[in-house]
Amino acid sequence: MASLQTAHPPLVQAPPRAAIPDLDPALAVHDLHAAYGQSEVLHGLSFSVAPGEIVAVMGRNGMGKTTLMKTLMGLVPVKSGTIRVEGEEVAGLKSHARVAKGLAYVPQGRMIFSTMTVQENIETGLTVTGARKVPQDLYDMFPVLLEMKGRRGGNLSGGQQQQLAIARALASRPKVLLLDEPTEGIQPSIIREMGRTLKKIRDDRGLSIVVSEQVLSFALDVADRVIVLENGAIVHEAPRAGIDEAQVARFLSV
Repeated sequence: MASLQTAHPPLVQAPPRAAIPDLDPALAVHDLHAAYGQSEVLHGLSFSVAPGEIVAVMGRNGMGKTTLMKTLMGLVPVKSGTIRVEGEEVAGLKSHARVAKGLAYVPQGRMIFSTMTVQENIETGLTVTGARKVPQDLYDMFPVLLEMKGRRGGNLSGGQQQQLAIARALASRPKVLLLDEPTEGIQPSIIREMGRTLKKIRDDRGLSIVVSEQVLSFALDVADRVIVLENGAIVHEAPRAGIDEAQVARFLSV
């Protein structure tokens, strides 16, 4: 089976960013273990994400990427280890409490409410902030959603649904945005636009982003650092400038 990193044409590489200041991590994970019943899936993961940093978590299907995202959000219980958001432990909290602490999640498959309008979908993300109206800056970020705010979510294209899912997550004003396989089922032109949007969100808001991904070209376009999972453990980690693309490609091959 061919490697998945060839699924889309190479993207134009962005110029190097300035060094990220030495600040406390926006997200810090230490010795994280998680299991489905008696079957342990994550084996002692430790990593951190700096304020304003984009980290890509890569690996083949079944290597633990989605389990990591769900564990960070409280959808899979922590067996042992710590998860801290700006120094505050959240591993024992329910999912909604983690959102209140600054985590937001865009799941694989987007999981929008198909019978609700675009505006109603975004409004579901406002609960934590107490706001009653969708902030204009979200529509400025995703103009297509403003044009379609009265349309049902199920009537949007895959790319539009992904934008809607991201906007809904951003409505909670998170400190750390988690995206699980955002390029899945999206055409290349929309993937490139998504990459530009994620970098603009990071630059404008100082938001930290963790994105799980299999498409190497997209990860290298958006990420400041790449982490590779193999069987629920970190087997490779490097900053964008020092990444060994051939080695990462081998990890993604089957």
